[in-house]
Amino acid sequence: MLTGGQLAGLIVAVFWAVLVSFLAYTLLKLARLLGEAAEMVRDVGEQAGPLLKDMTRTVRRADEQLGRTDVITKQVGAVTQNVSAVTTVMTSVVGGPLVKAAAFSYGVRKALGNRDGGGSDGGPAGGDRPQLAARSGGKGRR
Repeated sequence: MLTGGQLAGLIVAVFWAVLVSFLAYTLLKLARLLGEAAEMVRDVGEQAGPLLKDMTRTVRRADEQLGRTDVITKQVGAVTQNVSAVTTVMTSVVGGPLVKAAAFSYGVRKALGNRDGGGSDGGPAGGDRPQLAARSGGKGRR
């Protein structure tokens, strides 16, 4: 049979064998994990190139569109100025004579209305006399 020292040595040897087996298993899992991580980093690196190219292309297209938008904005500003100038010219050319014609036609209607004996506003003959009398305290109505 085994003596106490041999038995203790055997227990320590078995413990060390279990410990080494556990550490070997853990190291194998860690190696497998690091291998998968390296593969994932490699895949990301391979995909990053085309992604960066696509992003660069997209940024260039966006820059082109912004350039076009800037040109359109400048042209719209010029059109706005032109429309403003045309409006000013049309107001001065058409507006002045139109106001004069309206005033003339109003004057003619008023004159013809007074000449007929009845006001053009549907009031009694004599124009504004009843209104003046009413304002002066009613002296003209008695």
